[in-house]
Amino acid sequence: MQRVLGTAIVTVWMVVLAGTGWADMGKTAPALKAAPGSKAEAHLKEGIEHYDQGHFDVALKHFMAGAKEDPQSAEAHYDVALALDKTGDHKAATEHFKTAYDQGKNNPDIQNSGILKAHLKMK
Repeated sequence: MQRVLGTAIVTVWMVVLAGTGWADMGKTAPALKAAPGSKAEAHLKEGIEHYDQGHFDVALKHFMAGAKEDPQSAEAHYDVALALDKTGDHKAATEHFKTAYDQGKNNPDIQNSGILKAHLKMK
Protein backbone atom coordinates (compact mmCIF):
# COMPACT_ATOMS: atom_id res chain seq x y z
CA MET A 1 0.00 0.00 0.00
CA GLN A 2 2.81 2.43 0.87
CA ARG A 3 4.57 1.62 -2.38
CA VAL A 4 1.44 2.42 -4.42
CA LEU A 5 0.92 5.66 -2.50
CA GLY A 6 4.57 6.63 -2.99
CA THR A 7 4.35 5.94 -6.72
CA ALA A 8 1.16 7.99 -6.96
CA ILE A 9 2.75 10.94 -5.16
CA VAL A 10 5.81 10.85 -7.41
CA THR A 11 3.61 10.68 -10.52
CA VAL A 12 1.48 13.64 -9.42
CA TRP A 13 4.61 15.65 -8.57
CA MET A 14 6.09 14.95 -12.03
CA VAL A 15 2.87 16.14 -13.69
CA VAL A 16 2.91 19.32 -11.60
CA LEU A 17 6.54 20.02 -12.45
CA ALA A 18 5.96 19.38 -16.15
CA GLY A 19 3.07 21.82 -16.13
CA THR A 20 5.16 24.61 -14.60
CA GLY A 21 8.11 24.26 -16.96
CA TRP A 22 10.59 23.39 -14.18
CA ALA A 23 10.89 19.81 -15.40
CA ASP A 24 12.44 21.17 -18.60
CA MET A 25 15.09 23.33 -16.90
CA GLY A 26 17.49 22.92 -19.80
CA LYS A 27 17.54 19.14 -19.92
CA THR A 28 15.81 19.02 -23.29
CA ALA A 29 16.12 22.63 -24.43
CA PRO A 30 18.27 22.67 -27.56
CA ALA A 31 20.59 25.55 -28.35
CA LEU A 32 19.34 27.63 -31.28
CA LYS A 33 21.03 28.43 -34.58
CA ALA A 34 21.64 32.07 -35.44
CA ALA A 35 19.16 33.87 -37.64
CA PRO A 36 20.17 33.92 -41.31
CA GLY A 37 22.76 36.62 -41.96
CA SER A 38 23.65 37.09 -38.29
CA LYS A 39 27.27 37.92 -37.51
CA ALA A 40 26.96 35.43 -34.63
CA GLU A 41 26.35 32.46 -36.94
CA ALA A 42 29.84 30.89 -36.88
CA HIS A 43 30.18 31.31 -33.11
CA LEU A 44 26.78 29.76 -32.41
CA LYS A 45 27.43 26.85 -34.75
CA GLU A 46 30.66 26.02 -32.91
CA GLY A 47 28.99 26.54 -29.54
CA ILE A 48 26.10 24.25 -30.41
CA GLU A 49 28.52 21.44 -31.25
CA HIS A 50 30.09 21.73 -27.79
CA TYR A 51 26.74 22.23 -26.05
CA ASP A 52 25.36 19.05 -27.62
CA GLN A 53 28.41 17.14 -26.33
CA GLY A 54 27.90 18.48 -22.81
CA HIS A 55 30.90 20.84 -22.94
CA PHE A 56 28.90 23.71 -21.48
CA ASP A 57 31.85 25.86 -20.41
CA VAL A 58 33.36 25.73 -23.91
CA ALA A 59 29.96 26.29 -25.51
CA LEU A 60 29.47 29.34 -23.28
CA LYS A 61 32.65 30.94 -24.62
CA HIS A 62 31.45 30.54 -28.20
CA PHE A 63 27.93 31.74 -27.38
CA MET A 64 29.34 34.80 -25.57
CA ALA A 65 31.49 35.58 -28.60
CA GLY A 66 28.38 35.35 -30.76
CA ALA A 67 26.44 37.70 -28.47
CA LYS A 68 29.35 40.15 -28.55
CA GLU A 69 29.60 39.94 -32.34
CA ASP A 70 25.84 40.45 -32.77
CA PRO A 71 24.31 41.96 -29.60
CA GLN A 72 20.88 42.03 -31.28
CA SER A 73 20.86 38.25 -31.81
CA ALA A 74 18.10 36.84 -29.62
CA GLU A 75 19.37 33.34 -30.41
CA ALA A 76 22.87 34.20 -29.16
CA HIS A 77 21.49 35.50 -25.86
CA TYR A 78 19.23 32.47 -25.55
CA ASP A 79 22.16 30.11 -26.09
CA VAL A 80 24.29 32.07 -23.59
CA ALA A 81 21.45 31.69 -21.08
CA LEU A 82 21.21 27.93 -21.66
CA ALA A 83 24.94 27.46 -21.11
CA LEU A 84 24.92 29.70 -18.03
CA ASP A 85 22.05 27.66 -16.63
CA LYS A 86 23.99 24.46 -17.24
CA THR A 87 27.06 25.88 -15.48
CA GLY A 88 24.97 26.97 -12.49
CA ASP A 89 24.93 30.75 -12.99
CA HIS A 90 21.16 31.14 -12.84
CA LYS A 91 21.17 34.88 -12.15
CA ALA A 92 23.14 35.66 -15.31
CA ALA A 93 21.10 33.07 -17.23
CA THR A 94 17.91 34.88 -16.26
CA GLU A 95 19.34 38.19 -17.54
CA HIS A 96 20.20 36.66 -20.92
CA PHE A 97 16.83 34.88 -21.13
CA LYS A 98 15.17 38.29 -20.58
CA THR A 99 17.24 39.82 -23.39
CA ALA A 100 16.45 36.87 -25.67
CA TYR A 101 12.74 37.15 -24.88
CA ASP A 102 12.70 40.91 -25.56
CA GLN A 103 14.69 40.64 -28.80
CA GLY A 104 13.14 37.39 -30.04
CA LYS A 105 9.49 38.39 -30.32
CA ASN A 106 9.26 36.71 -33.75
CA ASN A 107 10.97 33.47 -32.68
CA PRO A 108 8.47 30.92 -31.33
CA ASP A 109 11.29 28.67 -30.07
CA ILE A 110 12.32 31.47 -27.74
CA GLN A 111 8.84 32.73 -26.87
CA ASN A 112 7.57 29.22 -26.01
CA SER A 113 10.69 27.95 -24.22
CA GLY A 114 9.91 26.19 -20.96
CA ILE A 115 13.29 26.96 -19.43
CA LEU A 116 13.05 30.64 -20.39
CA LYS A 117 9.56 30.88 -18.90
CA ALA A 118 10.74 29.17 -15.72
CA HIS A 119 13.64 31.60 -15.32
CA LEU A 120 11.42 34.61 -16.03
CA LYS A 121 8.66 33.18 -13.81
CA MET A 122 6.13 33.20 -16.64
CA LYS A 123 3.29 30.78 -17.24
